[in-house]
Amino acid sequence: MSQEHSYTIEEVAQLLKVSKLTIYDLVKKGDLPIFRVGRQMRVDRKDLQLYIQKSKTGATPAASTASTTPSTKNKKIIISGQDLALDLLGKYIEKKQSNKVLRSHEGSFNGVMALYNGECDIASLHLYDGDTGEYNTPYLKKIFVSHSYILLNLISRRAGFYVQKGNPLQIQSIEDFKTKSLKLMNREKGSGARAFLDEQLRIHHISPSTIEGYNEEEMSHIDVASAVANGNADVGIGIEKISKLVEVDFIPLITERYDIVLLKTPENQLLVESVKKILNSPDFQSEVVALGDYDVTQMGKIIYETL
Repeated sequence: MSQEHSYTIEEVAQLLKVSKLTIYDLVKKGDLPIFRVGRQMRVDRKDLQLYIQKSKTGATPAASTASTTPSTKNKKIIISGQDLALDLLGKYIEKKQSNKVLRSHEGSFNGVMALYNGECDIASLHLYDGDTGEYNTPYLKKIFVSHSYILLNLISRRAGFYVQKGNPLQIQSIEDFKTKSLKLMNREKGSGARAFLDEQLRIHHISPSTIEGYNEEEMSHIDVASAVANGNADVGIGIEKISKLVEVDFIPLITERYDIVLLKTPENQLLVESVKKILNSPDFQSEVVALGDYDVTQMGKIIYETL
């Protein structure tokens, strides 16, 4: 099977003029087969054409579609978020259950909305609320008004500024945006890092319009850190771990709580119990600690649960 005759998830979404999350949902339901090249999911051109043909009104008899409907046992599970600990969680879920796990690398808010819309099964989030000083719970209480859910801690980690080696501009805090001319490399809207920065700017009465580069966005911590390392920005927002992979220094600002949320439904009960057992497993916790720069003290703790 040649890659020239296949598409990435993003390319399929562009061809069908829908969101990537819609394509992930089709994959999750077993409607659209995929194969992997390393960590990248790809769709064979013939499989895409077959899906389009089957989706045409009257193209597929009911009897033939019934035979291809995936069973609950083979249901694919989608985990949304970017942290490496989520990759490890996916591997443990595959070992514990017969389900295949797929990864969607959405930011916190988009991942939560995907869960709300039934387009993923586990959403990770680190959304800071400046009014309460809390992570995640204030947002979920507003979004999941009509949903039953459980919020579990995955890890704690330090978030802060990426600065160039040696910190030549002596950047120490958010207040430096008031007194220094700094070029920022920002994260995309909806990411946890962006939410934290925006809340800090609001609390400290700093207008984003006064910050050079505020509207320049990257889609990952490593891209932000690389922009700083390459001299394309003076400062960026991200997590400590990435600063050790890229040639930048790190200025810690907060220890953030990185949680995962799952909906509480009858069909989801087995997954919820399985995830809880994994998070409280000494083996899983040891492997996460080995990744470096993670605090697992609260891992598996129920942060919030609806009745």
